[in-house]
Amino acid sequence: MRQIPNILSIAGTDPTGGAGIQADLKSFAAFQGYGMCVVTALVAQNTQGVREIHVPPVDFLRAQLDAVSDDVAVDAVKIGMLGTVPIINTVAQWWDSTYPQGQRPALVVDPVMVATSGDRLLDAEAEGALIDFLHRADLITPNVPELALLAGAEPAAEEPDLLDQAQRVADAHDVVVLSKGGHLTGAEVTDTLVFPKRDGQRPEPVSAVSPRVDTKNTHGTGCSVSAAFATLAAGGYSWAESLPLVKEWMTAALGAADELEVGLGHGPIQHFAQLW
Repeated sequence: MRQIPNILSIAGTDPTGGAGIQADLKSFAAFQGYGMCVVTALVAQNTQGVREIHVPPVDFLRAQLDAVSDDVAVDAVKIGMLGTVPIINTVAQWWDSTYPQGQRPALVVDPVMVATSGDRLLDAEAEGALIDFLHRADLITPNVPELALLAGAEPAAEEPDLLDQAQRVADAHDVVVLSKGGHLTGAEVTDTLVFPKRDGQRPEPVSAVSPRVDTKNTHGTGCSVSAAFATLAAGGYSWAESLPLVKEWMTAALGAADELEVGLGHGPIQHFAQLW
């Protein structure tokens, strides 16, 4: 195990630095990992929304992936925005051919499928391809609408329904699911790791609770949480050990978000609140 682990983000860009690979790189650094990135899409966005998306040829995407894995020992991979069937298939083929069996990097997938507003971000074919991809992951970190989509249900409004959906998804894909309560209501936010049932047994869920932070500057929280988990996994932490560390860090990052002056809309979190 390396003293400073190598973490790879496979995701889209955010030129204002709050989400996508830019947020991932900040999260890797906050948890003392060496960050690398492969770009799936060039996104013209800011704190007020997405304006345009340019998708490079998938041959170039594969060239980026091979350039990293041919040269660098990767300890963990975080996957964010994929977006199209060719992109999903290219990443899947690279993963399967590069890490066919035995020891492989930890894989955290933030399944970018549905916006917080409820708007679908993928067409039906791409949704199906991404769902098929999920069995490769060790941990997935869907938001409330994405978890509902994966579970074939309506978005949960209460914690028990959220956990029930997470259990169904965990079992369907044999993957650990981070059930995130940020989109629910209440003075506290509960995030819970839900584990798949194996050999008829399901490990007990692991939860962490924090006070809800009153800020509109929450841009990039999903990207950043998944990247933080990937970095800790590369450092040898279990998912259960990682949860309270990520929770404390994100609460501090949200609490200090208003200190930043970035954009007119929903600004970014302060990734380095605990360090600065």
